[in-house]
Amino acid sequence: METGDQRGSGTTRDTYYYEPAAGHGLPHDPFNAIIGPRPIGWISSLSESGMRNLAPYSFFNAFNYRPPIIGFASNGWKDTVANVRASGEFVWNLATEALAHQMNATAATVLPNVDEFELAGLKLLPSRKVSPPRVAGSPVHFECRLSQITQLRTASGADVSTWVVFGEVIAVHIDRTLLRDGVYQTALPRPILRAGGKGAYALITPDAMFDMPRPP
Repeated sequence: METGDQRGSGTTRDTYYYEPAAGHGLPHDPFNAIIGPRPIGWISSLSESGMRNLAPYSFFNAFNYRPPIIGFASNGWKDTVANVRASGEFVWNLATEALAHQMNATAATVLPNVDEFELAGLKLLPSRKVSPPRVAGSPVHFECRLSQITQLRTASGADVSTWVVFGEVIAVHIDRTLLRDGVYQTALPRPILRAGGKGAYALITPDAMFDMPRPP
């Protein structure tokens, strides 16, 4: 632990300092907990043989408005990445409190011939523009076409065994009960988010919301 001088603030603060390359020295890496909570990329895809796959990714977010582009990072070349590269398609399903245990079940490490929809006891819905199915119980879905897959690199240029998959959202499904006067209510479906730690999650509820208009 190190006392850090907060330059320009006129105060000092007792801070814990570490350099990731040398290890964090804590019971659990704090990185994921600090960058959080993070939305969950619950991604459904199809293999070349038509095998269904469903997996959650905690490194997920939106990256562009028009066209809408979302992306998720896979630590390791997993079935989802292979499926998306082969088919050029995937579906994002909103993970909610009601689906938390099923979502967690789909995080299990299983063989490629295991259908995670069946494993988690989930019903499915057909998509309209892409082949992968949607999670029937999820209130929001993005049907996506692959835009690019990028392998990450370190600052020194060395390849990292992580791939970021970006997809253009070409179709959106929203449960109509989540629209109030045409405005989507973020907290109404009670979405869950990954909060770091060994199994920590966060929940967005209506009382957690607040408005803050942007400056002109």
